[in-house]
Amino acid sequence: MAKISVFEFENKKYVGVIDGDNVKITSEYIDFSSIEYAAKAKEFTKTLAIADVKILAPIPNPPRVFGMGKNYAEHAKEMASDVPTTQIWFAKQPTSINSPYGNVNKPVVSDMLDYEVELVVIIGKTCKHVPKERAQEVVFGYMVGCDFSVRDWQKASQTWNMGKGFDTHAPIGPYVLTPDEVNDLDALGLRCFVNGQKMQDGKIKDMVFKIPDMIEHLTKAMTLLPGDLLFTGTPSGVGMGRNPPFYLKAGDVVRCEIDEMGFIENEIVPEVVETVIK
Repeated sequence: MAKISVFEFENKKYVGVIDGDNVKITSEYIDFSSIEYAAKAKEFTKTLAIADVKILAPIPNPPRVFGMGKNYAEHAKEMASDVPTTQIWFAKQPTSINSPYGNVNKPVVSDMLDYEVELVVIIGKTCKHVPKERAQEVVFGYMVGCDFSVRDWQKASQTWNMGKGFDTHAPIGPYVLTPDEVNDLDALGLRCFVNGQKMQDGKIKDMVFKIPDMIEHLTKAMTLLPGDLLFTGTPSGVGMGRNPPFYLKAGDVVRCEIDEMGFIENEIVPEVVETVIK
């Protein structure tokens, strides 16, 4: 089908399909239904140069964001952990979603901000009790994500949710690649760079639990919804696993990329503390 994303142009949000250096606009962004429409659209209302639009998160308002822990054996080992025999899931928060090139907050409350390049799966259908043999039927597409993690806050809770759910800490994009555009998902590599230095370098084939296993497992417990995001785990090389540990500071630039899916790049900036009550 297509490479689909959400764009801002003249203060309006649109859904479009990336075609080389251009974006073909299908409609204004409404919700996930407009993204689904873009995947099937054969007619376009306008063509714009990518340089003239602002690329936003392809799924700006996911119903839920799930994260898989320790899903690469070498990453589990660097975290001084056994390779899991049961899937480990935690929740990132929808408010953690960030654009592919947006700034990421270095929290005031911690100096232990870490990076994790990940393949993100977008669920495209309401589904429950999906056997792994049919899991592909509910996958809308894939994209690049970074599961930024505040390690001391993560370790303080057995659920990990607090350390994984800070605002701005889930940049995604730059587009959704639909499954028909992927020749061999397992063969794709994923990498993370900090200030140009390669920190992570892995292959999707090295996942402990594969995507069909994830969908089968999750849907035994709960109904998955269109637009739900699954962060599928990270390869070795994270800052916490290094000796000595390496944590991000303001001014650092983190680039995450996956073969065929493009890259996201985010600058770390100091969090601005402001009380908000609406």
